[in-house]
Amino acid sequence: MDQTEQNQLVVDHLLQFVTDRRRSVMEHVLSQRTRHITLVLEDIYQSQNASAAVRTCECLGIQDLHVIEKQSSYSVNKKVLKGSNKWMTIVKYKEKNQDNTLLCYQRLRAAGYKILVTDPLPDGIPINEVPIDQKIALVMGNELEGISEIALKNADQKVNIPMFGFTESFNISVSAAICLHTLVSKLRNSSVQWQLEKSEVEQLRLEWLRKMVRRSDLLEDEFLRSIR
Repeated sequence: MDQTEQNQLVVDHLLQFVTDRRRSVMEHVLSQRTRHITLVLEDIYQSQNASAAVRTCECLGIQDLHVIEKQSSYSVNKKVLKGSNKWMTIVKYKEKNQDNTLLCYQRLRAAGYKILVTDPLPDGIPINEVPIDQKIALVMGNELEGISEIALKNADQKVNIPMFGFTESFNISVSAAICLHTLVSKLRNSSVQWQLEKSEVEQLRLEWLRKMVRRSDLLEDEFLRSIR
């Protein structure tokens, strides 16, 4: 029995401990998940902003969030999160003796992403005009200094949110919500194949069931022993 077959048996076993309603909700959420768009947070230091961005991604069906740690470590605010991080894939970049922004960019490009950085200056493309035919990684800088020079220099495109008031920019969590909602809405109304691959759905289903079912680790171990 290979790993794929074993995982499916574990899924079938754990599903016995999940109500029909919760199973239905899980399958619906899985069908709406996407990796076509992802968010990158560079050196965010306020936990409420990082947590609000996580929650926004989860609510919009965005599976992955990339966190670049330089001067600031990623931290969360549980009251803001409302458990949203439980269902997300959060990838952190905090390697020593490396520029973690460039490391993140390298991995995103290898996965086929076009890298867009948010900047309030009007020389970028308005977010509502961004093409969504290619996978998009949206990068946001920290609360005080914004996007770093190296992030800006190595990105593929600058984007902005059109502004109509005296104030230069939105709060970062608000900016993330506006930009991601705009991109996701455009994506879902397009002909782009944005859903997860079958293998990704199967992997997430197993991960989520392990989190849903109480003492799933013990149940899984007992089950696997019984079929060996």
